[in-house]
Amino acid sequence: MIVFPNCKINLGLHITGKRSDGYHHLETVFVPVKWYDVLEIISSEKKEKIFSASGIIASENDSDNICLKAYSVLKNDFPEWIPPVGIYLHKTIPAGAGLGGGSADAAFTLRLLNQQFNLGLSPEQLISYAERLGSDCPFFIINQPCFATGRGEKLEPIHLDLSLYKFLLVSPPIHINTKEAFTKLVPTIPVKSIKEIIQQPVITWKEELKNDFEESVFEKHPAIENIKKNLYEAGAVYASMSGSGSTVYGLFNKAETISINFPSQYSTKESAGQLN
Repeated sequence: MIVFPNCKINLGLHITGKRSDGYHHLETVFVPVKWYDVLEIISSEKKEKIFSASGIIASENDSDNICLKAYSVLKNDFPEWIPPVGIYLHKTIPAGAGLGGGSADAAFTLRLLNQQFNLGLSPEQLISYAERLGSDCPFFIINQPCFATGRGEKLEPIHLDLSLYKFLLVSPPIHINTKEAFTKLVPTIPVKSIKEIIQQPVITWKEELKNDFEESVFEKHPAIENIKKNLYEAGAVYASMSGSGSTVYGLFNKAETISINFPSQYSTKESAGQLN
């Protein structure tokens, strides 16, 4: 069976506190976006699990791949139900770019194994497994706009109508060290919650909807800040870095033709404002 894991963007991102376990409290809105990887899982004729990857990151038989971790998590609890499989992953979503591509691949692996081998797991049970794989993974089980708190794993589905808009995502070949990015932040409680801001007219987002990582990331990587400036100059109603970067997206009116060029080594993707 073949599925197409999609990425996400963050609408706003506030770091609100430091946790006793070393992680941070945050609030953000996750939105699914139409930039896809390709994932296929079939029963292995060799009677052993096989992993193969291609695309922008091709790591043959990578034992650390998060898809294999997702397989192992379920296989451990359903040894008689889940046979050895072949997992084939084609990557088009840039890695380490604030888009959650790896988390999506893991969550879709859980979902596909559940469907393919009739495990009967509920969405709540899949979310519980996804939490063991990464903070962003539970979102891709729900895969609809969500207000996220905690480490990003506490999710509240919300209504968000962006059908009149489209996204342009721009991912430069710059890797952001997320751990380092967190160390440069001073947690603060926002005056207004992101959950409240995103219910306002989109035209107000430019002044109020902020990503706390931008200041430190832009200081170290001016090229990422320039992407945001270029998106606004091209007519974006709103533009922001996603997560801890390095991808920047612009939100444009759906009927508008986007005229903008970026260096050939940048990955870009235009997507409708709604996943479905």
